[in-house]
Amino acid sequence: MIDLGDFTDHSRRRFVTGLSALPLLAVLPPTVAAQGNTPQGVPELSGTDFGLDIGAAAVNYTGRQAWARTVNGTLPGPTLRWREGDTVSLRVANRLREDTSLHWHGILLPANMDGVPGLSFHGIRPGDSWLYRFQVRQAGTYWYHAHSSLQEAAGVYGAIVIEPREPDPIAADRDHVILLSDWSDESSHAIVRKLRKQADYYNRHKRTVGDLLRDARRDGWDATLADRKAWGRMRMSPTDLADVNATTYTYLTNGTTPAGNWTALFDRGEKVRLRFINGSAMTYFDVRIPGLKMTVVAADGQPVHPVTVEEFRLPVAETLDVLVEPDEQPYTIFAQAMDRGGYARATLSPRMGLSAPVPALDPRPILTMADMGHGGHDMAAMDHGGMDHGTAPAKDASMSGMDHSTHAMPGAGMLKHPASESDNPAVDMQTMTPSRALDDPGIGLRGNGRRVLTLSDLKSTFADPDGREPSRTLEMHLTGNMERYVWGFDGIRFSDAEPVRLNYGERLRIVLVNDTMMEHPIHLHGMWSDVEDEEGAFQVRKHTVSVPPGSIRSYRVRADALGRWAYHCHMLLHMELGMFREVRVDA
Repeated sequence: MIDLGDFTDHSRRRFVTGLSALPLLAVLPPTVAAQGNTPQGVPELSGTDFGLDIGAAAVNYTGRQAWARTVNGTLPGPTLRWREGDTVSLRVANRLREDTSLHWHGILLPANMDGVPGLSFHGIRPGDSWLYRFQVRQAGTYWYHAHSSLQEAAGVYGAIVIEPREPDPIAADRDHVILLSDWSDESSHAIVRKLRKQADYYNRHKRTVGDLLRDARRDGWDATLADRKAWGRMRMSPTDLADVNATTYTYLTNGTTPAGNWTALFDRGEKVRLRFINGSAMTYFDVRIPGLKMTVVAADGQPVHPVTVEEFRLPVAETLDVLVEPDEQPYTIFAQAMDRGGYARATLSPRMGLSAPVPALDPRPILTMADMGHGGHDMAAMDHGGMDHGTAPAKDASMSGMDHSTHAMPGAGMLKHPASESDNPAVDMQTMTPSRALDDPGIGLRGNGRRVLTLSDLKSTFADPDGREPSRTLEMHLTGNMERYVWGFDGIRFSDAEPVRLNYGERLRIVLVNDTMMEHPIHLHGMWSDVEDEEGAFQVRKHTVSVPPGSIRSYRVRADALGRWAYHCHMLLHMELGMFREVRVDA
């Protein structure tokens, strides 16, 4: 097989909007030709019995051939349509030369059906197949992806739509899946090698002398120099919003580049449901449809009280359902990357062949110390790269020291950090005054003149499904060192960590404190995460909880699924480089 993983032609930036040609081109296996993958169609499979083949195919998104991993010959894989209450069987065959797997993201099922090699099963070896079989216990919008060797980033992912057993309370005349993703001609392994050598390899927007002079005129020399010194001591850049960006990524909608203009059709007078899924490896998207308001009706597959907005941020691995009522004209579905380096785009149209103006990218945001929970420029309120990094943490220093029996919410005022973060080369900063505000739309979205969705807007249509107060609290810190490009929980990478142990049937609270400058979408397999509001009351049920830099998020978990489960950041490279834990639920 050809390896194009080290392709690094930076002139490919001219392909930022991609090519309008078919995404699957030369040297196609027979399954590709049979399935087809036109710019306007993603295959759909429905029923209770499914056959899925994971293989390889040549693709061309940028003007150069590269190799993708595919499901049934397409990228993304087929959309799977299930019905709540049915038992589904999915025979997954491996046509690759390496092990593979499929994980059903956000789906409640037995641990041995979860699809995580090393925890759920051994993986699917080349030439072998695996039968997944489980009862569908929920409805809504979800997705599936590989959990093996970074194959998710290479194309092994697809949408899941589950129809409710009872009539759907979300009434719509038409239904479209909008699956957003990022594609690189480089292999993810090549990207990791570059980041390990130079963490800001893909950051081509560092501040210049001109920026220094501009900031000094605006803020004064003392404040400007203090800001530069603070960032210098942390060995970080305030323009580093994305580890990997449009320097190498092309952003896709349903496997189609912006130039390909994937189109969702509607008829006059219809109410349209758009099921947004962020299937990216590393990209947060900010989504809007200029000229149309969107009514959010579901988050991570679960119904929420309707809230009407003009824009929303969609973290990696999360899903959001919206209703729109378009007039008889085309509209651009515009999803710009959080760092504003590029965008995915589609068209909502009454007929094929139409398009609407594509808005310009918003100005590139600049991080501040306040964005990272450091109380503005108050250097007394932070700890950072000046720590003595002489020793590594003990292997068992993970959760045991952070098990709180009190029901009180931690994090008010100055924060204490686990001992495993001290003198640790895997930790380059700690937030001391973190924010727990849920009404902040996030960096780059504040004060932009549009009504932007916030976490505080999302409220489940049902009460706390458990009703019990948590009997204990587990506090975990999201940590990393950007210079070394390593990630972990409490300063400990997965290979050095003990499992997190839960007792079957218990109700507990998990508190996450983000001690890094990056936003992290944290996903617990097999169980729901019931996010709490700022007072500790149940607010919204999710399967992935995004934690902004310098922030706290807390949620309740009912340990109602026996077995070994994955718990990790869904930024794929963060997970691969240590921000991963095993959770064991024991009887």
